[in-house]
Amino acid sequence: MNLFLYAVTVLIWGTTWIAIKWQLGAVPPPVSIAWRFWIAALVLFALLRIMRRPIWPPRAAWRFLIAQGLALFCLNFLCFYYAEQVVPSGLVAVVFSTAPLLNSINGRLFMGRPLQPTAIAGAALGLVGIVCLFVQQMTGHLGDHAAWFGLGIAFLGTLCFSAGNLLSSRMQAMGLHPFATNSWAMLIGASVLTMGSVLAGFSFAVEPSARYLGALAYLAIFGSVVGFTAYLMLVGRIGPERAAYSTVLFPIVALAVSTVFEGYRWSALAVVGLLLVVAGNLVAFDLTRRIFVRRVRTS
Repeated sequence: MNLFLYAVTVLIWGTTWIAIKWQLGAVPPPVSIAWRFWIAALVLFALLRIMRRPIWPPRAAWRFLIAQGLALFCLNFLCFYYAEQVVPSGLVAVVFSTAPLLNSINGRLFMGRPLQPTAIAGAALGLVGIVCLFVQQMTGHLGDHAAWFGLGIAFLGTLCFSAGNLLSSRMQAMGLHPFATNSWAMLIGASVLTMGSVLAGFSFAVEPSARYLGALAYLAIFGSVVGFTAYLMLVGRIGPERAAYSTVLFPIVALAVSTVFEGYRWSALAVVGLLLVVAGNLVAFDLTRRIFVRRVRTS
């Protein structure tokens, strides 16, 4: 089950980068994000009703829900949408790949969780691989102040993502299912984005193109309802540190999509980066030790 949730998260979220890029343009980012989470929240509430699951969370959970809605379904996406306007998506993906390290550090600082050496080592190895994969995009941006500002915004978004992970882990420890918590947190995030957009004077008209509407539907249903549910279930099952390592694999899927739609060309260094990412997965999940132990037992 863990492997299935992991694969679903990687495949879906790895393809949302191109969908986000297709939404940039005429519609302000807060409006696009608000539409995305209004749709996703309504779908989740409908599913909760169909499955006859409890909808109203306990009073003790509301502070965590509000915090998660602001961090994971509002500020996180605002940061990444704006970052991608000034920074190549590859550089944003490199920053986002620090999520496993941030989850380990924040889990230690705020929840007293022990640091997992394998998760940290695997994340560091994978991050080196991601840098190799996107080194061509990174070249030429070292002296660009706008790019550095964009990277700073992307890092802030990753911090918000990490905070949302820990909040979800805390609520699952209270016995709450991600279906229910995601519904309310997305509703809170969409409400804040809507109020902010109204105050800013943004129009809520969407771009009537097949590409924009298709991207919106994909991001709302697959990227939000399916992707976030699978990911946060994984957080509850294996912990935020190991679950967040899936963020290191997103760019691999994104590169495959970019190869088809954007003509990305693979280099020898990119292949080395891919191998490092795969090795990082083995280390992060301690699979090398498990395979060795299993062989010893069967020999």
